[in-house]
Formats: sequence, C-alpha cells, structure tokens
Amino acid sequence: MPNRTTYEFAIIRLVPKVEREEFLNIGVILFSRRKKYLGIKYKIDKTRITAFSKEVDTDLINTYLEAWELMCQGAPKGGRIGELEQASRFRWLIASRSTIIQSSSTHTGLCEDPEKVLDDTFRRYVL
Repeated sequence: MPNRTTYEFAIIRLVPKVEREEFLNIGVILFSRRKKYLGIKYKIDKTRITAFSKEVDTDLINTYLEAWELMCQGAPKGGRIGELEQASRFRWLIASRSTIIQSSSTHTGLCEDPEKVLDDTFRRYVL
C-alpha cells in the first residue's frame, strides 16, 4: 500500500438554466498531487442534452471543455490558467461559479492509479 496516495475529484455539470438548478453530469476532473496527475474526462451527449434543454449549444459546451482539457494538460493553448501549477489549475477549474458549466463539491479518496479512478468515476457518475 505504499504506492497509494490521495486524490480529489469533482463532477462537471451542465446547468442549462442556472435559475432552475437542474443539471446533467457531463464529466469528471481528478487531481493527485503526489502522482502529479490532473485529468479530465467528459462526454457531450447531444441527444440527452437536447432532451433536457433544446436551448443548449452543445458545440459551444464542447469548445469550453476542450479548453478545460488544455488547461489540465498545462498546454500552451491552455492560456494563463494552463501556465499555473497543477494544484492551482485544478482549484481554478472546480471553483464555484454560476454559469452553464459548474462542478460539484470536491470529493477525496486513496488510489494507486489516478487515471483508472478517473475512468471508473466517469463511468459511475456520467455514463
């Protein structure tokens, strides 16, 4: 068990009408400081989203989440946020906001393989 380390994750939510506080889980973001891992996984299911709200521009949502992915990677195209250290990028991405894309509160756990936990969490809460 010496290879187990803490991780934090949040569920990414699509909130089409913020005033109604209804949402769909569309992704997961996970961070492990010791493993130097920051990952995101999401799925834009146009059929499901359109059934929930016909007013959502799914292409725009996908563009925003692609930017989040670049920030997680620390890629140059991730902008100023992408230049921050991993922990700061994670905190910025999961910060409370009142927009169409929000995140849940942060949850913690122990793992050996954060990428596997990201996949498992994504299957459990999004698919």
